Amino acid sequence: MAEPVAAATKSGPARWLVVLIPYFWMVLFFVAPFLIIVKISMSDTAIAMPPYTPVFEGLSAIGDFFSQLDFENYSFLTEDPLYFNAYVSSLRIALISTVLLLLIGYPMALAMARASVTIRPTLVMLVILPFWTSFLIRVYAWIGILKPEGLLTVLLHSLGLMDEGNQVQIFRTEIAVFIGIVYSYLPFMVLPLYSALEKMDGTLLEAASDLGCPPWKAFWKITFPLSIPGVIAGAMICFIPITGEFVIPDLLGGAQTLMIGKTLWTEFFGNRDWPLASAVAVLLLLLLVVPIAIFQNQQQKA
Repeated sequence: MAEPVAAATKSGPARWLVVLIPYFWMVLFFVAPFLIIVKISMSDTAIAMPPYTPVFEGLSAIGDFFSQLDFENYSFLTEDPLYFNAYVSSLRIALISTVLLLLIGYPMALAMARASVTIRPTLVMLVILPFWTSFLIRVYAWIGILKPEGLLTVLLHSLGLMDEGNQVQIFRTEIAVFIGIVYSYLPFMVLPLYSALEKMDGTLLEAASDLGCPPWKAFWKITFPLSIPGVIAGAMICFIPITGEFVIPDLLGGAQTLMIGKTLWTEFFGNRDWPLASAVAVLLLLLLVVPIAIFQNQQQKA
């Protein structure tokens, strides 16, 4: 009896250490930077380095430090329609892109899950193969494909599907942004769906077929409901980063594509208005985190 008790006692600190490490990581790399951004968002712009005031100067100035913080930047965001339109446009583009990713990724994941066990690893490798190339290089490649004198125009001319004097006018439009986003984020949708579909018991479909259930009805009654966890995971993994996407809309969409990521970059590096940019970032985080937290809470209760 003494040995199990001693082992349990010794495992106590180790157990707490395992729990504390991820919390420490979250506090250090998420909570602390977020609190810094919140502080900057309630500061005032200054021609200095760093370009905001007040700057924390020590324990003796704590009272003055907090007294100078205000919500002026947040009130400005409600007054200028640019930021509201950027938030709405980002959510719209992210939602449409997520739906497109689901429509394209689900058949791919289903085909992978129903393929032979021997070739599934190869199919998974092909899905993640684009990750072996730099994300920026892949986006630049789409510029060479979609620009008016690019490869897509040359291909259509060679196939006789377009007159020689015409050009594809996709570059610098929202269509180009959707193409770039769907291409870049497709693996993030396919892999969670494949993980959910691969675990599905195939005998359920066989039983449905034996009972006279048509394939399309078996899909909607059995396959899709069982894959909903993968659908939710893939949708969230794609929707959240797409909302704050900057590189793709900047390179493929041009000036007319309004997204909050581009607005954030302009405020930070173009206007050097760190407090206002920080307020934009805080609201973006709350806009994404709060609904997800509420959804997860409801899922746990269910």
